[in-house]
Amino acid sequence: QVQLVESGGGLVQAGGSLRLSCVGSGRTFNEAVVGWFRQAPGKEREFVAAIERSGGTYYADSVKGRFTISRDNAKKTVSLQMSSLKPDDTAVYVCAKTPRTAFYANIHYVSAQSSYDTWGQGTQVTVSS
Repeated sequence: QVQLVESGGGLVQAGGSLRLSCVGSGRTFNEAVVGWFRQAPGKEREFVAAIERSGGTYYADSVKGRFTISRDNAKKTVSLQMSSLKPDDTAVYVCAKTPRTAFYANIHYVSAQSSYDTWGQGTQVTVSS
């Protein structure tokens, strides 16, 4: 069974950068689409980014051009490089895995929480103004 462990969160000033990591266990992690979601206080969890087995990527409009998702299969790690951070980016960031290898440009399904079957515990990101 795959388990996901996030790290890299912390406190940063607006305009700064952070790099989050999601380390997966199990044989299927490298084959799966892996995504990042976030949940701010008092708000619903929302999609941030996802990466396919092939390296194809998806981003929420709110983070396009500022966040970059990548994967290192040798290390079984999916990373989220976050730049030009804003106070609105403050949230608990959680990585998740789907049973699928790709979504073929279907942003509706790749951004849906119901598409993911395994979730990490999350890491806190706080951006101060």
